[in-house]
Amino acid sequence: MTQSPSADAWRGKRVLVTGHTGFKGAWLSLWLRRLGAEVTGISLPPPTRPSLFELAKLDTLIDSHVCDVRDASAVASAVRAARPDVVFHLAAQALVRESYRTPLDTFATNVQGTANLLEAVRDVPSVRAVVVITTDKVYQNAEAGFPFRETDPLGGHDPYSASKAACELVVESYRKSFLAERGVAVATARAGNVIGGGDWAADRLIPDAIRAFGAGQTLLVRRPAAVRPWQHVLEPLAGYLLLAERLEREPVLAGAFNFGPPTDEAATVREVVELARRCYGRGEVSWGEGDAGPHEAGWLALEVMRARSVLGVRARWNLAEGVARTVEWYRKCDQGLDARVLCETDLDAFDERVSRTSA
Repeated sequence: MTQSPSADAWRGKRVLVTGHTGFKGAWLSLWLRRLGAEVTGISLPPPTRPSLFELAKLDTLIDSHVCDVRDASAVASAVRAARPDVVFHLAAQALVRESYRTPLDTFATNVQGTANLLEAVRDVPSVRAVVVITTDKVYQNAEAGFPFRETDPLGGHDPYSASKAACELVVESYRKSFLAERGVAVATARAGNVIGGGDWAADRLIPDAIRAFGAGQTLLVRRPAAVRPWQHVLEPLAGYLLLAERLEREPVLAGAFNFGPPTDEAATVREVVELARRCYGRGEVSWGEGDAGPHEAGWLALEVMRARSVLGVRARWNLAEGVARTVEWYRKCDQGLDARVLCETDLDAFDERVSRTSA
């Protein structure tokens, strides 16, 4: 049976979200408030203009604080003040190409920032569960054509991937050395490529496509044959919420979980662009040869059986529906519709799909 996050589990719960001004963090914060949680967010200011955080006016819904996770004392103060029951750690430098430009900042944010957060959690007795969001790119990828399992070796060619693999080691060390004995369950969530309305980051496929199509410009696609486990943003967020619920009840589940579409539904960049262009109704594309820019993996897919069997996580929207809903979100936002209402509409549809699937 497909599981859905429970309002009974979240109503009145104190939740800390790091990176709440980012794309995934804003969606997660909105969903938590919808479930009745009391949400505190710590993050740098929104990384893009426009931003979902600002358009959805999330500062009116949650207790929002500017905080750099690289600042250990600031993080410690924020965690103490929030007294959270559950922590979701999403604050990160999350772009592969940016990591080549700013490797030291990437490692400082993704590795030291995670250590700062977990060190702060050690001193706050209210915390029962922590979910640290990493990436599908933490694995040592020889591109052999096999989906990665949670037990596969970690690695990382580019600074982003390497920093997230190192983040996984930091989490494991803190879990074994300090947090498990205190009854704090810490898990990592390794999610595939996400799409959805409200992402305006550079060097992301759908935002780049929407910008190009809307401006009547040609979309330049560097690696059309690259394969990724694409999914709508609500898919992994549902998994994070379900994981946190279970960690509180069953701390023995602490560990790593993959979140993505069924393995055989990983798709090429070209397929995603063609779906987006069809939904948008127009758009010119220039297809690259796959050799431009620094190294990026050509093939990546995840084995998601652990999340499916342990947490009851199953994909609700296939790739075509996820792309269609994403494009429609941007189209309506451009027409002046309220961003928060658009997110709530997608959440309603997502919940409705669960009800139909479980019936």
